[in-house]
Amino acid sequence: MKTNYTKADMHVGVQGIGTSKEELEFLVRHGVTHMDASVRGTDPETLMEHKAEAEAAGVSLEMIHIGLPRSITLAQDPQRDKDLDGVCKTIENAAIAGLRGLNYNFCILNHQRTESTKGRGGSSYSTFDISKYDNDTLSDAGEVSREEAFDRIGYFLERVIPVAEENNIQMACHPNDPPAPVLRGVERWNYPIFDGLKQYSEIVDSPYNGFNFCCGVVSEGLEDPGTELYEIIDYFGRRKRIFNIHFRNIKGGLHNFQEVWPDEGDVDMYKVAKTLRDVEYPYMLMPDHAPSHPDDKAPEGVSGRVRQAWAYQFGYIIALIQAVNSVN
Repeated sequence: MKTNYTKADMHVGVQGIGTSKEELEFLVRHGVTHMDASVRGTDPETLMEHKAEAEAAGVSLEMIHIGLPRSITLAQDPQRDKDLDGVCKTIENAAIAGLRGLNYNFCILNHQRTESTKGRGGSSYSTFDISKYDNDTLSDAGEVSREEAFDRIGYFLERVIPVAEENNIQMACHPNDPPAPVLRGVERWNYPIFDGLKQYSEIVDSPYNGFNFCCGVVSEGLEDPGTELYEIIDYFGRRKRIFNIHFRNIKGGLHNFQEVWPDEGDVDMYKVAKTLRDVEYPYMLMPDHAPSHPDDKAPEGVSGRVRQAWAYQFGYIIALIQAVNSVN
């Protein structure tokens, strides 16, 4: 039957897993053929070794994560400029190795959570409840306004995005987790979430400046993610600023949420996949922050993501991609 939409090339992927035999077999066993890998180093030779290891197993190594030195996020001069040179060198190395892009976080205050809560079947959910959060104690970053945060982001983007453009490397920023007006003295740059992401993408308006778009984090910044998330995906998807998708679900929303199994949260993940199909999103849909269980015990030297919840989510993502590509 003829359809009136373009079939999406999006595919299941993974992050944070290495290229050991055990890890690659885990991926291939569950139908995963694209990855953002944990690597031993970022020199071109090491990156190409990882790519070759993955390719031998039938897996395409597309991207890697890089950590930004605190000198960059805390604006610590003169070290900041030296470390920015290092980021630019990594971009050049990624191009030599034939990668598509780099994932990173621009966090003045890192990932924040409160005590985990119980989930189905004895699993555990990563949780944030601001009523149980120590929001009075300043972090090592001190007090930082949203305006200052964007000044630091601009200093970073104005130096690295031109290098990314020269090397055809996508720079994919993950939103700060969770979004909130102020956490421990730091105004989050991605709150309000939609406005923050727009501002980030517009500081340097380039097809190489985009997002490792986390459905969970964006939902965490919304009052009603079950109705509000899809418009945001559509906005950035049509502008081709989504370079990866963290395909996860939550219960709750702004200031109070649990990271749950994808089929039990407040977001309609089928509708998320359909929205991505409609904007012709062509890259990875990856599990992220999957629920944990005491039975999960990865062998020594193997990523802790080789576990039940990731296998479950791989299958869930593959099925949704097949479903939305088969109907109008």
